[in-house]
Amino acid sequence: MAIRITEECINCGVCEPECPNGAIYKGGDEWRFSDKTNVKGTVLLKDGGTLDADAAQPTLSPSIYYIVPEKCTECTGFHDEPQCSLVCPVDCCIQDEERAESKEELILKKEMLHAG
Repeated sequence: MAIRITEECINCGVCEPECPNGAIYKGGDEWRFSDKTNVKGTVLLKDGGTLDADAAQPTLSPSIYYIVPEKCTECTGFHDEPQCSLVCPVDCCIQDEERAESKEELILKKEMLHAG
């Protein structure tokens, strides 16, 4: 499952540079699949929809750091545990129970983000 950032976030930003997938953004910032990944062209989403990898997507939070679930792999393939959770001083990077994914799904997502 993806990691999410709770409202307890103090906007310190220590989590953002730790994410190997570029899935963490400052509140209010737009996001892109191509940010810190090798994704190019059209991205096929789990729900069957598509997005342009370079197209700016609307912020998921206006005021606190947030994690794009479609880019979060819980650091699978990079580290033994999610680095955002490890460095967060207020423990607000937690598992998103609404976005359960198997280890195999996380590995496939990692491979999609960093192919080539």
